[in-house]
Amino acid sequence: MSNHTIVSVFILQGFSDVPELQLLSVTAFFLIYVASVLGNLSIVAAVTLDTRLHTPMYFFLKHLSLVDICSVSTTLPRALWATILDSGEISLPACAFQLFAFICLVSTESFLITSMAYDRCLAIYRPLLYGTIMNPKTCASLVLVAWISGLLYAAFHTFNTFSLPFCGPNVIDHFFCDIGPLMRLACANADTHEATGFAVSGCIILSCFALIILSYIRILATILQIRSEASRWKAFSTCSSHLATVLLFYGTGSSAYMRPASGYTPLQGRLAAVFYSILTPSLNPLIYSLRNKDMQAALRKLYLQAPS
Repeated sequence: MSNHTIVSVFILQGFSDVPELQLLSVTAFFLIYVASVLGNLSIVAAVTLDTRLHTPMYFFLKHLSLVDICSVSTTLPRALWATILDSGEISLPACAFQLFAFICLVSTESFLITSMAYDRCLAIYRPLLYGTIMNPKTCASLVLVAWISGLLYAAFHTFNTFSLPFCGPNVIDHFFCDIGPLMRLACANADTHEATGFAVSGCIILSCFALIILSYIRILATILQIRSEASRWKAFSTCSSHLATVLLFYGTGSSAYMRPASGYTPLQGRLAAVFYSILTPSLNPLIYSLRNKDMQAALRKLYLQAPS
């Protein structure tokens, strides 16, 4: 260790190793970023301004959109700016903060999605008690717990990653500071840190996913007991958007955080990151407005109705 210089600055590789693809990547991801921010802001504004959407389901959706805006803004603007300037330098404290913020936001989204599954389960399984149980205080408490849990989870991973020594090389084969690419740069054996992080991530992710599965088992069992086909479809349609979000979020996120960093190549890690850090926040507004008539009406009112 004494013969090495402690790294104080990292260099982010960017979206692609091929220079010819950098401009194309910047253009594509800039458009995706703008669409993501505008789409999620539209959801937040529509839910806030339309009193018909002042229900627990849309309360959680508004906070999910806020998390998505922050999440995509944590990684993408810096990566775009670095590519344009052809300088991917990022200081060690800034890198640590970016990792902390991103993990916090992604894990908070996971906890919010779990709360939304509980909300849908109560709405279908216990409709008469739904309004009493899911009161504003309960909803606010669930959101607060999601944020606190996300902060603690992010603090653990940030400490677990940056307690490793970094003394060169300093090129991160990624477009933002993520756990796997950073651990590959450690100049000490990272196996224990990697195993610990993998175990904690596995427990958290699988616990949330198990709660979601149990909620949908109860939802499905309740729907199958409904005699009217129209009523069954109406009940299921209230869950379809959330189910699509669950499949998208866990399908992409688990591919990166449910296996050790040594289990995939840097290119595979970068592609997986594009899906869970960029495309998922961008697609959520589309998922929740595509077949949701109440949301469509609120968005039309937001953008098309002339001010009185």
